[in-house]
Amino acid sequence: MEVVILEGAEQVGRVGADAVAQHVARDPRAVLGLATGSSPLHVYRELGARVARDELSLAGCRAFLLDEYVGLPADHPETYRNVIHRDLVEHVDLDPAAVRGPDGCAADLPGECASYEQAIADAGGVDVQLLGIGATGHIAFNEPGSSLASRTRVKTLTRRTRLDNARFFGGDVDAVPTHCLTQGVATILDARHLVLVALGAAKAEAVHQMVEGPVSALWPASALQLHPHVTVLLDDAAASRLQLADYYRETWSAKPDWQDL
Repeated sequence: MEVVILEGAEQVGRVGADAVAQHVARDPRAVLGLATGSSPLHVYRELGARVARDELSLAGCRAFLLDEYVGLPADHPETYRNVIHRDLVEHVDLDPAAVRGPDGCAADLPGECASYEQAIADAGGVDVQLLGIGATGHIAFNEPGSSLASRTRVKTLTRRTRLDNARFFGGDVDAVPTHCLTQGVATILDARHLVLVALGAAKAEAVHQMVEGPVSALWPASALQLHPHVTVLLDDAAASRLQLADYYRETWSAKPDWQDL
């Protein structure tokens, strides 16, 4: 796990965009894993700026979303398909038809989960997966207690997660769906490169447990310790609980210019 502590959100966005761009440079048809939420927004803005400057093209890429609410109609502004369209797809040259998420309105939800797993496999797997982390250590909607061997499935959202997401629904927690479809922990770990972004002091304990704590279902993100290629991008506040913060800073400052993320 490569832990990179940076000065602020803009720098985190640039380094996160570097990681994506490196994969696309090697393979213009790279498969991207996209996360919603506030954590990856600076990465998406930087990707949009690079596409606008003709420094990068995502036109040949395909993308898969981590999760989706159950029951929100397709035209609801807070479906994750619509959120990723606003946050990224509108600002880059990625074909909207090449972006797929699980269908939270499918008549057969378990069947949809199995179909989504197969679609990722048929695409050759995800080359680079962007991730955020919740204050409880969840990745995607894998809440504490999730099996570390889990695959795409239906999950019940905790009260804490629904309260956290109520800001996207006008502050009304009752408007937040109670269930979702989410890639499992094992599905996420199948991606070849994981890039996790965490910003702010509210994420500091979860980051500490993910990086330096034991691998445990109590902190699902700790399973990333088992992956061979993880890049963790943090600002100072999110890194404030790390016991080895000085070591991580030293390692990053000594990184050769020719070495990819």
